[in-house]
Parts: sequence; C-alpha cells; structure tokens
Amino acid sequence: MSNRSWFYAANGQQQGPYPEAQLRDLITRGMVGADTLVWTEGMSGWQRAGEIPGLIPGGSGPPSFAQPGGPPQMAGSYSGGPLSIDFGILEFVWRTLVLVLGLIFIIPGPWVLVWYTKWIVSCVKVPGRPNLGFEGEAMTIVPWYFGAAVVIIGVGLTGIEWLSNLVSLGQLGLYWLFVKWLVANLSSNGQPLGFSFSGSVWAYVGWSILAVISIITIVGWAWVYVAWLRWFCRNIQGTRREVLFIGSGLEFLWRAIVAVIGFFFIIPIPWVYRWMSQWLASQTVLAERGAYANA
Repeated sequence: MSNRSWFYAANGQQQGPYPEAQLRDLITRGMVGADTLVWTEGMSGWQRAGEIPGLIPGGSGPPSFAQPGGPPQMAGSYSGGPLSIDFGILEFVWRTLVLVLGLIFIIPGPWVLVWYTKWIVSCVKVPGRPNLGFEGEAMTIVPWYFGAAVVIIGVGLTGIEWLSNLVSLGQLGLYWLFVKWLVANLSSNGQPLGFSFSGSVWAYVGWSILAVISIITIVGWAWVYVAWLRWFCRNIQGTRREVLFIGSGLEFLWRAIVAVIGFFFIIPIPWVYRWMSQWLASQTVLAERGAYANA
C-alpha cells in the first residue's frame, strides 16, 4: 500500500486529503464508490475511483499522470463535481401515494404535482447552487392539464384509432412544455436561476419515438436512453458551466434490469427508486464549457 494522500468529491465538494489507508476504509464502508471522483498527486485530473487500478476491486484503466502539484479544481475534467440526491424512504412513500391519488382524482392533479416537484427538487444537491428549489405555480399548468384531460377522455369515447395516435403525439408536446417550465422555474436560495431548456419539440418527440422503437432491440434501448439524457443535459441553458451526463449504456442497462426486478416485488420499490435516482444524479456533472470535447 502506498503512502499517497487522496482527495475525493462528495456532494460537489472536495474532501481530503486522506491517507490511502483511510481512503480504502471509506471504500469498504461504502462512502466512496466506483463512480466517486478522486485525485492524488501526479494525476492530471479527477477520475472515477473505479478507473484507478487496484483502488476498488474490478477497477480498470490506468490513471492519467502529470507533473506533481496540488489537486486541480473540480473545474478540471468534470468541474463542479457530480449532483447528488437523497430522501427518506417513509417520506418518499407517503408523498408518492398522495401524488398518485391526486392524479387519479384528476382535479387535484396540478396542485399535487407542483407540491411533489417542490419536494423532490429540494432533495437534489448541486455544486455551487445551495438550497435548490422549484418556484413554479400550479395555476400555470392548469390550462394544459385540464385541456389534455378533456381531449383524452373525449377521444377515448370516440374510439377512433388515428385520433388516439394524434393525441399521443400531443401528449409528448405537453411533456416537452412541462420540461421547459420545470427548468425555467429552478431556484437557489429562493432566487430564480434563469435557466432555460433549448431542445426543440420535434427533437423531443423524435427521441421519445426512438426510445419506444428501441425496445425491440432487447438491450439497445439503454444506449438510446443514455443518449437522450445527454441531449437533455446539453440543452439546459443559462448555466456558467455545462451540464453533462457521463453514465454509459451498459451501466444504465444492468441497473434498469435490477430496478425492474425490484419493482416487480413491489415492497423494494422505494429503495430501488432511491438507488437508481442516486446513480443518475452521480452521473450528472458540471463542467467548464468545452471541457468534455477536449477530454
């Protein structure tokens, strides 16, 4: 075992230095995982712990070394570090049940949806953006929500198939509007962040259709969904840094399979949902614009 000192990123903050023995103890206790960004003297930038040979069982790929010196700012290979999310299981269960009931009864839908969104957004931690929040109001989406409900019910009563298909495309357009509204209403410490979503509605519809078609490939859908997530992140505007999704299709695939199995048994759903959400957040990082292209 070497006598190197290590730094690691947690909740977007640089932690350390720690002797290697202590870092390995953190790995054993699960506080540092394969996807955690780490750095030690001689490395050119932050890397995932799983990419450092011998650091984590199953890790692979040699680290990049440069001239000795202090740890680079988190603005290095993935500046700012990864996002994170955490929430209590019991709180998730009762809030989700209220959301489902509100949507089933239709009328409370907009208010329950906004209430739930405010809670889940507050559980997300973003480097450099303390107390992330959501400032959207239910009355903004009331026309979309009830308009869509009336159309869906009306078309369902007619039984005309081509109208149903047309309504499905219209629903995708509403989802796109919801995404734009969600991003535009993010805040930090109660102050609007001024973000926007620049992805076009046609691109969103195209990705949605491709995601459905890709299911026939059995496993290829995972890479499509990862590419969709990367497209979504690239189109978040108004940030000093760019938002990147760095997870791979293979990682998404096996986690999604585990999630489906967990959902099948019903009881593990809250734990599986939190586990999957935490991985998705950890794979969403902030980087200096252009850093990804130069990596």
